[in-house]
Amino acid sequence: MPAPQNRAKVARFGVFELDLSVGELRRNGVKLRLQEQPFQVLALLLERTGEVITREELQQKLWPSDTFVDFDHSLNTAINKVREALGDSASSPRYVETLARRGYRFIAPVEQIEKQSMFGDEAIANRQVRASTRTTSPGTSLPALALHPELEVPIPRRTITRGLFGLIQLMYLIFYLTALFRLHDVQIVADSFLPLWGASVLAGTVMVTAGVGIPLRLYLMSAVGFDYQRLGDKFRRLFPFVLALDQLWAIAPFLLIQEIGLGAAFAASAALLYLPFSERTLIRMAYVEPHTR
Repeated sequence: MPAPQNRAKVARFGVFELDLSVGELRRNGVKLRLQEQPFQVLALLLERTGEVITREELQQKLWPSDTFVDFDHSLNTAINKVREALGDSASSPRYVETLARRGYRFIAPVEQIEKQSMFGDEAIANRQVRASTRTTSPGTSLPALALHPELEVPIPRRTITRGLFGLIQLMYLIFYLTALFRLHDVQIVADSFLPLWGASVLAGTVMVTAGVGIPLRLYLMSAVGFDYQRLGDKFRRLFPFVLALDQLWAIAPFLLIQEIGLGAAFAASAALLYLPFSERTLIRMAYVEPHTR
């Protein structure tokens, strides 16, 4: 007799995948946090891609008639949670479109896949194992890694990329605070190789850039700490300013040239010049920007 079968649908769109069998939303294979009601709303929208689903239909399917709840507020919250998870926005939607006084519509191309498992069938199980591995040398296999859609590199664990980005922000924060607390020493060092007006300009620049940089680094640290899903888009907009600020502070090691020497100051400055581009890469790996096919 044939082995029992279990079929469950998987909906793929852009870099996302909604697996109904386990109730998970994934981005490039990485599970995203999505509460039950937003998940159900997204599942209904994907089930009828391209069709308008009215607010009344959503109310009937998700909130039974005997449920006492502020429906409008709950639905708006659920839609916002869906958009936040997908990195979408109501003003320029790529996935969920709002139709005023009518409802919502999923507008991105969706690929519906039936995931089949046959219990007791060893041959199919073996094929699934082979499909999920890649051979590097005879007798050696490693799990297949999801590739970044733009950088074309394996996507590491998000805890690693977010942690490294947070450490960079902490490093700059320490730089700013140290410079402000020792501003008098900065003035003395600047006086040793700059004219009086030049030393004053340098000290003023340190004060202004540190004063601006401290709230910036605190914002970035809190955003990555709380895993703000729109941080990728926000950092992309902030990057020109972050780049200019970091390039200015890249010359800071030369203020220590008497203690560390010219070679060490040059090496440290070169590393700091590259650091903003590292920040951008880490953010792009941690927060993959969704795009439609």
